[in-house]
Amino acid sequence: MAVPAFAATGKATGVGSAEALFIAQIVALILVGRLLGELMQRIGQPAVVGNLLAGLILGPSLFGWVWPEGHAFLFPSSAEQKSMINAISQLGILMLLLLTGMETDLALARKVGSKSFVITAAGVAVPFACGFALGQFLPESMLPNPTHRVVASLFLGTALSISSIKIVAMVIREMNFMRRNLGQIIVAASIMEDSVGWIIIAVTLGIATAGGVSLGSLAKTVIGVALFLGFSFTIGRTLVFRLIRWVNDTFESEFAVVSAILIVMGAMAIITDLIGVHTVLGAFVAGVLVGESPILTEHIQQQVRGVIVALFMPVFFGMSGLSADLTILKDPTLAIYTFGLVAIASVGKFTGAFLGAELSGLRRREAFAIGCAMNARGSTEVIVATIGLSMGALTQNLFTMIVTMAILTTMAMPPMLRWALSRLPPEKDEKERLDKEELDERGFVSQFERLLAAVDDSLNGKFATHIAGFVAGQRGMPLTVLDMSKKEGKDFGAIDFERVVKTAAKQSSESAEAEKGDDKPRKVDITKREVEKSEEAVTAEARKGYDFLFVGTEKMRDTKGAFTKDLSSAVAGFGGPMGFVMAGNYEDAAEQQGYNILVPVNGTEFSRRGLEIALAMASADATQITALHVADRSAETRKSRRTPASRRAEKAVLDDVKALAKRYGHEIKPAVHLEGAPDEAILDEAKKMGASLIVIGASRRVGDLLYYGKTVGALLEKWKGAIIVVGS
Repeated sequence: MAVPAFAATGKATGVGSAEALFIAQIVALILVGRLLGELMQRIGQPAVVGNLLAGLILGPSLFGWVWPEGHAFLFPSSAEQKSMINAISQLGILMLLLLTGMETDLALARKVGSKSFVITAAGVAVPFACGFALGQFLPESMLPNPTHRVVASLFLGTALSISSIKIVAMVIREMNFMRRNLGQIIVAASIMEDSVGWIIIAVTLGIATAGGVSLGSLAKTVIGVALFLGFSFTIGRTLVFRLIRWVNDTFESEFAVVSAILIVMGAMAIITDLIGVHTVLGAFVAGVLVGESPILTEHIQQQVRGVIVALFMPVFFGMSGLSADLTILKDPTLAIYTFGLVAIASVGKFTGAFLGAELSGLRRREAFAIGCAMNARGSTEVIVATIGLSMGALTQNLFTMIVTMAILTTMAMPPMLRWALSRLPPEKDEKERLDKEELDERGFVSQFERLLAAVDDSLNGKFATHIAGFVAGQRGMPLTVLDMSKKEGKDFGAIDFERVVKTAAKQSSESAEAEKGDDKPRKVDITKREVEKSEEAVTAEARKGYDFLFVGTEKMRDTKGAFTKDLSSAVAGFGGPMGFVMAGNYEDAAEQQGYNILVPVNGTEFSRRGLEIALAMASADATQITALHVADRSAETRKSRRTPASRRAEKAVLDDVKALAKRYGHEIKPAVHLEGAPDEAILDEAKKMGASLIVIGASRRVGDLLYYGKTVGALLEKWKGAIIVVGS
């Protein structure tokens, strides 16, 4: 079949032909990569394998071998045409490292650090030594420069020593092992290997750039990397968080935070290039810092992930496959070397990880599973090999051998790991922890990432600020305080809201830190804004993205107990859940470290939210909580006997209450009232137990004014003590 004349020369002959060919290349890589990625996932393999296979199929390994003219037309050899798609591919490397960093959970690595550290040390050292030794014995014909054998050996050692966190996490998640002890150790070890691996790569690339190993260049590279990492994880962490928050809160244009993330990635990539190491380290560290930012919501992360997975991943891995030529395996010598590389990589990695697991005290079956898991190479090795090829540290044949190794080990790992994990049922203490974390997954407070408080200088405002600070302190959530104290003819109030928040957050942090297995929460970042018009202020602030609003102002309810029109107007622009905090006649409410709390529960999701807020604000020693189950039956049936169905419903509600209380590490007193109206039962129990605070969750009824049903309305009218209404 004839092809256009410029295919033979590799030059476009018509206006716009180069651009059209570039688009055709992108479309082909995305289309074939997506189809093969979908196929791979359906048969239990990672999608990245499909992207690599797409490049092999479209490259000289198949397409160029079956139809050389067609391949030359679609992928001409001219430098000008290649440079266009290579630019996308090189940017794809940085984007992939950004995404890898964003998905790196350093908290998990710290949590199970001791065992994972031993596994990482052995799992990297043994295969690295194997790869380096292999490089020392390769024939000179397979090296780009025989005088720089050490550089090629370092690349081989690096390529053989690192696991792919994406592939490992995929199988662990699929097998529901992500929260299992062993699953967390495996993922944490992969995270450490990835992190250590990119540091090794940075040092290796520094040596490669210098043209060989010299004490001066090595010291410069190591010191530069150390200073960069030290700055990034101290001052840099704060700068990145503040930049993302400032952009999120200031810009009104679409995807402004995504632009900020890309700028951070680019800036850090340039810095690493200036200190003499590859830009990939800067992109990876940028991703880690961005991923740890409390402002980074799941929605924003998915926006970044979407363009990377849809465009840059298939283009980069497709281009890697295009650069490999499997037809070289027709040469028996190269075929032997290739399968020898696969064997050395597999045995070295399995042995290192297995020994590390045994040294860390894990059982033999667990060590076997870890050895299987760490043997997935996937994307990391391809990136390393691509960089080595572009720098002239690897030959085309060596590059093809590494890509082949990456594909084969990646495809072999999932079935092996699935089989190994299926033989490891959870033990008793692990099952208890899994049950606890399952509650968190469907929890309310556990999903909070950023809090807002709209308050004034009243007792209600100080109490609401105290509660908001206590909840924020448990996980170091950022909190914004809108000071609405200014009234006509008066200045802002004298309450130091930041001091109130810091005091409450410190109490909360100490309580959370004392809970077994929890990491010490980070410091609460407080932003205070003085506003005059509360309605406009809350509406404007709500656009910046908050998970919960605490409200505490002087006039929140009228003489009949209903929420005021001004309060309804003030919070009308906030679309999420809210907590209306009223101190009542409890003048010391904001000064207390503990409360005697009554929480009405009736089995609805909204009453459960109220219970979670109560549990979240309760310190382990100073707070007592009573959960009152009120059967909201009609007046005609209140005096009738309970049916088996009603008894089962009662039990289900109280069992859920106990499970939730256990999750927060609190003892909770259950109570049941069946006689009288719900509000009367709540008030009777509150008087009986001497409650200092009622926390009640309810759903908002339709209408312009805030109204949460008859029970809440009656409590607001009759109860003179402190109360928090958690509403939708």
